[in-house]
Amino acid sequence: MRKRVFTLLLLFVTVLGFIPTINTNASNRKVLRVGMEAAYAPFNWTQKDNSNGAVQIEGSSEYANGYDVQIAKIIANKLGMDVVVVKTEWDGLLPSVQSGKIDAIIAGMSPTAERKKELDFTQNYYESKLILVTKNGGKYSNAKSINDLNGANIVAQLNTFHDTVIDQIPGVNHGKPMTDFSAMRVAVESGKVDAYVAEKPEGVSAENSNKAFKYIELNPGFKTNPEDTSIAIGLKKGSELLAPMNKILAEISSEEKEKIMDNVINIQLGKVPEESIWDIAVNNKASFISGTINTILISLIGTIIGLLIGMLVGIIKTIPKVKNVILNILVNIAKLIANIYVQVTRGTPMMVQAVLFYYGLQLFYNINMSPMASAFIIVSVNTGAYMAEVVRGGINSIDKGQVEAAKALGMNHLQTMIYVILPQVFRNIIPNIGNEFIVNIKDTSVLNVISVQELFFSTKSIAGANFKFFQTYFITSVIYLALTLSITSLLHLLERYLRGNSSYKKIEHDVLSSSN
Repeated sequence: MRKRVFTLLLLFVTVLGFIPTINTNASNRKVLRVGMEAAYAPFNWTQKDNSNGAVQIEGSSEYANGYDVQIAKIIANKLGMDVVVVKTEWDGLLPSVQSGKIDAIIAGMSPTAERKKELDFTQNYYESKLILVTKNGGKYSNAKSINDLNGANIVAQLNTFHDTVIDQIPGVNHGKPMTDFSAMRVAVESGKVDAYVAEKPEGVSAENSNKAFKYIELNPGFKTNPEDTSIAIGLKKGSELLAPMNKILAEISSEEKEKIMDNVINIQLGKVPEESIWDIAVNNKASFISGTINTILISLIGTIIGLLIGMLVGIIKTIPKVKNVILNILVNIAKLIANIYVQVTRGTPMMVQAVLFYYGLQLFYNINMSPMASAFIIVSVNTGAYMAEVVRGGINSIDKGQVEAAKALGMNHLQTMIYVILPQVFRNIIPNIGNEFIVNIKDTSVLNVISVQELFFSTKSIAGANFKFFQTYFITSVIYLALTLSITSLLHLLERYLRGNSSYKKIEHDVLSSSN
């Protein structure tokens, strides 16, 4: 048992050794760290190579391109800096810049009054108008004004001003806002919603890239403030980059901005060929494989370390009352800490834990931990809380007579657990361990909020670039299913192996050997 534990810990340390955990040279970098979704064409998207001026995404073999990328390159070049694109979920952009994970948000963000309370914004680097993207040939594809949309089910992206204008439509069915444009496009194409609110460049790109979509301009349309339809760079309050960026943006003429936008739209359209499901799988195999490997690695290591944590906490929670008063107080304190850990961890979602851990360390302690290293810790700690209760239940299920027998042989509580109880507990809880492993494989998808390049995150990037949402997500569902079925089969084999006739004889032999 000790050798196994040591081997697992050594494996975990080895894996972490290959991951850049803390960036100690952050203050000495001469780079402009720019945050964006890289899934909002034509403003930003993900591609497989560096063609047409794309910039490699940090921690990935993929590249980002689009209007935002080209503007970032112009600014960085005039500042004498290099652009580093940090691919981040929309909801993670604001905490990323506030905590210092990134220097600027260049992601098609509008400088609304609410956002100005939290961020400093440069002058505008693009101005657009709101449109609707609907299904081509659908009920509302020929709508000319907001009055033609009575009864339509319309959605917008979460935490954007787009969601606030929907109620201007008479008799509208205001759908629940969605996390990103990929989700909204899937909803429109499948018929779940009738349309989503977007800006004109996104609508043009969607229509030209996928025959299933059509964008409609409304007259009369949505009433908006100029700041709502403008796009600016978001910076941390008091950022020294504000003045120089404003100066650079002022030097870019409106004609040049339109030329850049027209160019990136043409580039993006040229990268969206007609593809079958097989073509999508083959053409994006590197991204699918990379995301799958990261998902397996995070889930496997997280489950193993979580099991070790769970065993430790389970042992603590089952320590019997001792006669020594001081020692008994220490045991009770340890049990209290263990209970708090289990209740707090199980009582909060992993996504919330990820955000608090990843951004909180940077914001309050200036510890710049990488997304992958954070993922290992978050999944391990989260799994440990659930496994602690599984282990505790397993320990309590063992006949108390075995504990009494071990004590009669002179074993203390720790020895009893290691040599008598835990080997039996481990065999009995294998189904629970397997379930937790499978849950972790699927739950790693929530880690995209801290930019972990797992399978779901890679899928969103691919779908955001090729506009083939159903086909892309179908491939991902097959991969997830293959992973879970394979793991289930392997665990069944392990159960059958441990169910052999020699199991109890070996335990009995180990107990007698240790007592002698």
